[in-house]
Amino acid sequence: MKFLGITLILGLLAGVWAQINVVRPQCDSPEAEEAALVAQDYLNAQHTHGYKYALNRIEDIKIYTKPDGETTYLLEVDLLETDCHVLDPTPLANCTVRPKILTAIEGDCDVVLKKVGGALTVTAFKCKTEESTEDFCLGCATLLPLNDTTALDFVHSSLATVNNRTVDVTYAVMEVGRMSSQVVSGGPIYYAEYVVAEANCTDDACVPLHDATAVRGICSAKGLSTDHNVDCKMFSTLIPVVDANSTAAPAPATPSMVHIHRGSLSPKHGLRHYKLTTLHDPQLSGLLSAESSESAEVVPVAPAVADPAAASPTAADPAAADPTAAEPAPAVDAGSASDSSGSAEVPVVVVKRDVPTAPSPVADTLMTQIDPIVLVPVCPGRIRFFDS
Repeated sequence: MKFLGITLILGLLAGVWAQINVVRPQCDSPEAEEAALVAQDYLNAQHTHGYKYALNRIEDIKIYTKPDGETTYLLEVDLLETDCHVLDPTPLANCTVRPKILTAIEGDCDVVLKKVGGALTVTAFKCKTEESTEDFCLGCATLLPLNDTTALDFVHSSLATVNNRTVDVTYAVMEVGRMSSQVVSGGPIYYAEYVVAEANCTDDACVPLHDATAVRGICSAKGLSTDHNVDCKMFSTLIPVVDANSTAAPAPATPSMVHIHRGSLSPKHGLRHYKLTTLHDPQLSGLLSAESSESAEVVPVAPAVADPAAASPTAADPAAADPTAAEPAPAVDAGSASDSSGSAEVPVVVVKRDVPTAPSPVADTLMTQIDPIVLVPVCPGRIRFFDS
């Protein structure tokens, strides 16, 4: 009885899915590009720590359409970290993707979108964030854990330099974006990027203000705790976000939590970079999976071509070689031709034609001039920055 129930459920599900139309557009098509940019902006909006990510490549796309007209997009995208912090109002188009030599951070995301009223909305996503390990430079700076105590001492020393040269405003570390070190002839030197915010200080203890009007910025420092260079850019002086109508867009929301690094070895900051949100699937769609193994799928330019075997009369019909034969051999149908071709991905149609009593040099010449099938990759799409 249990087996019968399972069989019935599977049959019903098969009946439902049989009515769903699945389309696989080109990864570089306008439709795929539109969905990928919506996914990019949505993922950045959910990413409240670290840096913004830019679309590098569309890996795969499928579009499911139900009989009621509901359209669901299943998208796989490759993103790369930029040098713009999520609090930085600089438009993403003006942000620079970090090169590999500075340890690029890559995000691989599966995103589910629905189209309602012509507008695309993200309903679920799953991301994996990791360092690009290719082309590492021997002797170049390497990333450090965000809780490295020596590097954090360097951060606080450089911040003290900033506060010593400012007037009427004291800043506190709001978030450390990244830290790295490089071994040179005199020993290791440190690099650090960290977000600062106007602070309220009591008895030498400073806490970043949550006030939306508080001044915020990002500082870059290089050197040692005792000898360094540090430069800060306040977000209020950067280019404001401008929408399509040339009106200033609202400033990005302040993160719900403020991370203040005081040198403690918090397990929460044992990583060397901030990760994108790993999983968001409130409706348990079941559409999210590991990176697709179908990204190398190809389709022919033409849906059907003449069978090259038809170029030879003896191959197309044994009766042509023996005019005295009583009956011609049965024609090969498309299904058997597809099986013998050894590939179910490339459909081949055998074109039936009248077989002349004698070989036709003109027909043979035309058939030998037919170009072979050219396969065009559906996905993945073009690389915008570099292969990660």
